[in-house]
Amino acid sequence: MSSLAVRTSRIATSPTMQVTATVERLKREGVAVLDLGAGEPDFPTPASIAAAAHDAIDQQFTKYTAVGGIHELKQAIVDRYRSDYGVEYQPSQVLVTAGGKQALFNTALALFGPGDEVVLHTPGWPTLVEQVKLADATPVFVRTRAQDGFALTAQSFLDVLTPRTRGVVLNTPCNPTGAVMTEDELAVLAREAARRGIWIVLDICYEKLIFEPVAHNLPRVLDKYSPDLGVICGSASKAYAMTGWRCGWTIAPSPVIAAEAALQSHSTSNVSSITQRAALEALRGPQESVDAMRREYQTRRDAVHAWLTDEGCYHADLPSATFYLLLDVSRLLTTGGLRTSTDVARALLDECRVAVTPGEAFDAPGFVRVSFATSLDVLREASERMVAFARRRQAQPIGR
Repeated sequence: MSSLAVRTSRIATSPTMQVTATVERLKREGVAVLDLGAGEPDFPTPASIAAAAHDAIDQQFTKYTAVGGIHELKQAIVDRYRSDYGVEYQPSQVLVTAGGKQALFNTALALFGPGDEVVLHTPGWPTLVEQVKLADATPVFVRTRAQDGFALTAQSFLDVLTPRTRGVVLNTPCNPTGAVMTEDELAVLAREAARRGIWIVLDICYEKLIFEPVAHNLPRVLDKYSPDLGVICGSASKAYAMTGWRCGWTIAPSPVIAAEAALQSHSTSNVSSITQRAALEALRGPQESVDAMRREYQTRRDAVHAWLTDEGCYHADLPSATFYLLLDVSRLLTTGGLRTSTDVARALLDECRVAVTPGEAFDAPGFVRVSFATSLDVLREASERMVAFARRRQAQPIGR
């Protein structure tokens, strides 16, 4: 057989998807697993959104649409950002994509290429790194630290900029840390990036899941300090419990949108027409469900954090956003037993039937990611099993 294209050797399969696949396989085999690895809401899609999809089918709205999305949906995205952030965009600055992942992938291909350096932060979502590689650019990493709450600071990014730097990609709120970049920090970074002609790409797919009172109007900051070199990638997936519907969007200067639309026209073309009608209702319809889900996530966050950390077997900072807890499992690691967080995750699954995502997936060795996008009952039972596991395994207390 002929060899594969070189680009396939530069990327790795999504580690988070591997956890999902393993859990699904075990469930098919009849194994009961408490799944804390999921990166998606456990809530049903709100009824009004589902009804809009049914209406689209009943009205035979089932044909191709324009590649970049129907005008009504692009206008709704513009209107939502005006309402939420006080920023003014035009529909020509919007591209509707098959989820936030495609928005980010289109952007990487449109902006970055051979010889370019693109700055990202770790721990972070691995897909962002792989997309930069697929664009033939070189990832450069800023490491955030647990002792600082994984804070995203402007200076840490400025310190690694070089004449080859083409872009900075920020995932805020961050998967898996829950860290949120503040408006002041982005303002410092955006001003300098604009001066140097560097793109800033904001992945704000968790923008509706911020719990703490932190100033996070990043679209307005980007529009103020770097309007010609700023790209926003958003999604309906997390805020509206629409992961399977696959609807995201890019907001960027019109030439960028035109380039990304051309790319998309030769790959996926338009997002499902039915999904677009559903997303239109999500953005224009009642927003109470978004607030209700956020409040429930906060309740779960507080509960699972207490259950897992009160005995001191594990440590975790209380995340400011998302539905993830990055749990320090270093006290369980020994040279003769569990040596990595991947070992811990595997042992939790094998011995306790609890699925978590190993920190190595996010360049966070010594940690596992715990998703609290599941019920309090599941979280309580899983926490009890994890604490019992730690009691059995803990060799000696080790400081952070």
